[in-house]
Amino acid sequence: MADKFLAKKMLRGDLFSDKCPSRDVLKHVTSRWGVLVLLALLDGKQHRFSALKRKILGVSEKMLAQTLQQLEGDGFVDRTVYPVVPPHVEYQLTASGVQIAQQVVGLADWIEENLLQILQAQQQYQNQQNDGPQHWQS
Repeated sequence: MADKFLAKKMLRGDLFSDKCPSRDVLKHVTSRWGVLVLLALLDGKQHRFSALKRKILGVSEKMLAQTLQQLEGDGFVDRTVYPVVPPHVEYQLTASGVQIAQQVVGLADWIEENLLQILQAQQQYQNQQNDGPQHWQS
């Protein structure tokens, strides 16, 4: 009976619950490198590790490998290993990966389109922090 209840409860995640595995998936997808890997693979082509590393400037080999493993584990990335020497590995999005990447596109586009406004807000915030604490007088 408890198994049936748990199965029914897990039909939909609950991101507000600290015990829900959906939080890990959210972390993988929305991490800096997760977003960039999803966007880089959204063109529908297979990409070699080195090509992804060149496309995603600033990512270390360790972080790229870790991100690809996480996204593969979540079912968003498909890894194909070709039996040749040296090893040849290519990555592409699964059908679920395409769906989640399309969701991420809206976020990335919004950030790029509103970057000037965001940078101005950051500068204003930084200036306020540098001016010291605000003292309210009555």
